[in-house]
Amino acid sequence: MTVGGLRRRLLLSFLGVCGLFFLYILCVSLQVRVPWRMVEARLPLPGYARESRPQPSSSSDSQSLAWDTPHPGAPEGQEGQTPGARRGAPTPPSKLRPRPTRAPTPRPPPPTPERPTEPPYIGDRYAREEFWRAQSNCSSGIRRRVAGTDFGARFLADVPVLQWRGHISAAEYERLRRYPGVHGWGGVDFDTLVSCLSILNASSRVMFDDWDRRSNGSTCVSCAVVGNGGILNGSGKGQEIDQHDYVFRVNGAVIEGFEEDVGSRTSFYTFSTNTMRNSMRSYASAGYHGPPVSEETRYIFLPDHDRDYILLRAAATHTPIEKGPERSKDPPRYFGEHATADTFKIYHPDSVRYLRNRFLRSSILRGRYRNIYRPSTGAVMLLAALHTCDQVSAYGFMTPDYKNYSDHYYDKKYRRVGFFANHDLRMEMSLWQQLHRAGLIRLYMRE
Repeated sequence: MTVGGLRRRLLLSFLGVCGLFFLYILCVSLQVRVPWRMVEARLPLPGYARESRPQPSSSSDSQSLAWDTPHPGAPEGQEGQTPGARRGAPTPPSKLRPRPTRAPTPRPPPPTPERPTEPPYIGDRYAREEFWRAQSNCSSGIRRRVAGTDFGARFLADVPVLQWRGHISAAEYERLRRYPGVHGWGGVDFDTLVSCLSILNASSRVMFDDWDRRSNGSTCVSCAVVGNGGILNGSGKGQEIDQHDYVFRVNGAVIEGFEEDVGSRTSFYTFSTNTMRNSMRSYASAGYHGPPVSEETRYIFLPDHDRDYILLRAAATHTPIEKGPERSKDPPRYFGEHATADTFKIYHPDSVRYLRNRFLRSSILRGRYRNIYRPSTGAVMLLAALHTCDQVSAYGFMTPDYKNYSDHYYDKKYRRVGFFANHDLRMEMSLWQQLHRAGLIRLYMRE
């Protein structure tokens, strides 16, 4: 090794020693704590409140890291020194006293986010009203009896069933736009909502806007809710259905030719623009060419898209549909020439979300199809009647022996019931049985 190489090595060694010495002085002056074990950080999921966990009680595990706590035994100004003692000089044992520790600097607790119902898109909080009280004063009605059943805890009588112009505001729009489809106003712009709901007056907020005229001295509202199930074929229940105060129907309700089994009256027709048009295509050969039209009939939209709000306004004002798949140069004629704003109603998204959350909270909500799941249109109709009528008789809904009947009462040949990912028909079938056993509805079943 040459003399020059030796000098370079000595110089590098010297610089290394100086660097270590400098690092040592820096650590001592800053009093850096070196943790000897790793601490796992548990962070809350977005949108959920932080969950507190008990810490281990053993002495070895109770030494947690605290960035505001000084290192044990390290000097902090004059802390731990006896008056007159020199820094670094040993203190006699008789003069030792407990070294005061500086408490961690108190920090304001982080704001606790509002904890949504898990999962967060459920939204189990709703607008609350009590307009149903003005509808009837039935001493034996469903709302009087439900508290004594297994459904008492989940039944909310004052969630608004229907929307009207009094519901639209900027604050409500911000609240409900978080929920898509039938469960909120997500995907519907504010101007479209205002344009539609502004034409719906106070009569649109209640289901039975003509009860005062047709009650005929009765204090209880009786309702027949008619599905399209094959169990009605040959049932002979038509006259019984028509004898109720109000008759509800849904989607592809074919009446002509089946009056003996399903009746002839329609007080309320529940549908969405999508289900109505699909029914017109799928069941035209069976005789369905559009919603039933009569002076008695009210049309209740189940709004799963902005096209429902657009169609409602166009139909009520007899103006062309300005945008969307149904865009036209002429006013829509589905609901007859004499339809007015009083002819139409529209379900409140809080009501549909409440029915899903508390009556039909399917396991589908935990799977890949959770974003498209909702109660079937017939289920929304029946549960809306449960919350507005005093007595409910249900016809044409799925029963445990459904395999014995065709899908629809008007099918020309046997057709199996179809099951799809966006509905849980088996759960709905179970719910109808429970409501029947609880005495809250009277479900038609074959003997």
